[in-house]
This record gives sequence, structure tokens and C-alpha cells, in this order.
Amino acid sequence: MTPPQLSLVIPIFNEEETIPELDRRLKQLLGGVPEVGDAWEVVFVDDGSRDRSRELLIGLTTREPRYKLVAFSRNFGHQMAITAGVDRASGDAVVVMDADLQDPPEVVVEMFARFREGYDVVYAVRRKRHGETWFKKLTAALFYRFMRTMTGVDIPVDTGDFRLMSRPVVAVMRALREHHRFVRGLVAWVGFRQVAVHYDREARFAGETKYPLKRMIRFALDAITSFSVVPLRMATWLGVMAGLIAVGTGIWAAVEKLLSGTVPGWTTLMVAVAFGSSAQLLMTGVLGEYVGRIYEEIKRRPLYIVEREVNLTPSDARPENVDSAR
Repeated sequence: MTPPQLSLVIPIFNEEETIPELDRRLKQLLGGVPEVGDAWEVVFVDDGSRDRSRELLIGLTTREPRYKLVAFSRNFGHQMAITAGVDRASGDAVVVMDADLQDPPEVVVEMFARFREGYDVVYAVRRKRHGETWFKKLTAALFYRFMRTMTGVDIPVDTGDFRLMSRPVVAVMRALREHHRFVRGLVAWVGFRQVAVHYDREARFAGETKYPLKRMIRFALDAITSFSVVPLRMATWLGVMAGLIAVGTGIWAAVEKLLSGTVPGWTTLMVAVAFGSSAQLLMTGVLGEYVGRIYEEIKRRPLYIVEREVNLTPSDARPENVDSAR
């Protein structure tokens, strides 16, 4: 069986209100890319939805054999859902996009055109972000710029996971099996020829965001610890700073003792002790984050567990496909 030219990978988590409109937009999009014709597929990954999303997706796959479904045994997270979809996508070009229609499917046409020009990665840069609070916009802008400063990886700012990857990039991505995943960082890290397309991000079609503040913080921690050792180096600089303060305090205390015979610096002493203690606790926490991630990796548990697959067979797989339980 000839592999499709274009694969769309779409993670799904509690999107029952969006799925009918997503289906309509996908059919409209995929019928309007002349270079692709009928050589396309859509890989939906149900990330343990608790609403009727899986039921609706099974219905779609029954009516359209080019729609394929990977259903997790529980919620493993957005980045794992992307990983499972990329593991099974067999197209020459693989596009990752969200199901909430904030990533307009129509942008895929421009992405595919740039892919045909010879680019291996085409990532979508947000010009505007409609339907999001000022806090979300501010923290997102700060996060991307902070990541570029903290790491040696040129991660494009104002981008999400909405991007196209060529077959060679997909093959490399399948070889990267770390548990705490930051997919957009991994794609930037692998290199190859990359180019941007710009778009206006729409508000969610329906439902609520799947990234509340708590998950955003956890995602940021995964991103930082996956691509930077700067937090660990902070321990050295804090130690040097604390040492200099201690030496300065000791000299001051000795001078005061010689000149006045008393050392009245109780407040200064308490401040120094408090600073030293907080620095130690901070770096203990940072070390704990890194050690915890090492612990997760050495257990060698699978990244995700698949409960059910629809319209997917071993003959669909490209040679570089990894084992489904990894």
C-alpha cells in the first residue's frame, strides 16, 4: 500500500463539542490540496477522554477509512498524545495540530507548499492570539523568550506544537524516547531546514482550555529541565555569593570587635542565615527535580499505553515505526 503524502496528527481530550466542526473543516481542507489528492490520513489520538469524544471518533473512523484512531488506556498528557500520533503517521509530511480549532486547518495548505519547496520543518508563528487573557499572553511571551535565553536551542518564539515535519525529521523524533517531553523543543533541537509561516490564532471553538495554570507550570518545568542545566549551575553561583557575604560579614564583625568591643549585628546575622537557608532549600528543590527525572527515565516504563486502535494495521507502518508500547 502506497503511504499517504500528508498525515495530520490531532490529540483529543474532552473535545466532544468540537469534533463535528473539526470533521467538517478537515474534509474541506483535505479536499482542497491538489498536490495531495486522496493520499492523506488523519490520526486522532484520544488521550483518555472522559466525555463522548471517543465514541464520536469511532463513528468518524467507521465512515472514513482515512481517519485513524489511537485510544489511550488513560490520560497520558498532550505531549504523549503527539508522540503516539507521530509514531503511527505514515505520510511524507506529518502535521501536528490541536483539535480546538485554534490552529486553523487551512494553514496546513501553506505549510505543505513550503514543504514542497524543500523545507523539513514548517512551524506556525502566532501573530495574534484571540480569545486568551492578558495573563496567558504575557506568560506565554515571557516563557518562550526565557527558554531561548536558558538553553542553547534556538526554539522559535510565539509558536506551539502546530507544525509540519518531513519524513526524515519524523524518523529522528521517533528515536527520542524521553519521558518528560517538550515536543516543540525537540523539533528545534533536531535541526534540518526549518521555516516559519504566520497566522492569527483563533479563540477556542467550544469547551475549556486543557492547559490551566497548574499544567502550564508543570509544562514549563519539563521544558526547562529537558533543555537546560542552568538551574543546576545556579547552585555554584549562589554558593559563591553566599561565601562572599559570609567573608564580608566576618571581616565586618572582626573590625567591630576590635574598635568597639561589641558585635551588635544580630539583625545582619539573621538575614545572612535566612539567605543561606533559603538558597540551600531552593537548590535542593532544583536538584530534586533533575533527580526525579533521572528516576523516571531509568524505570524504562512505556511512554503511553494504547487500549484500542481503529483503521490502523501493521501494513500502515513505515520501517522506522517504533513499538506501540514504547
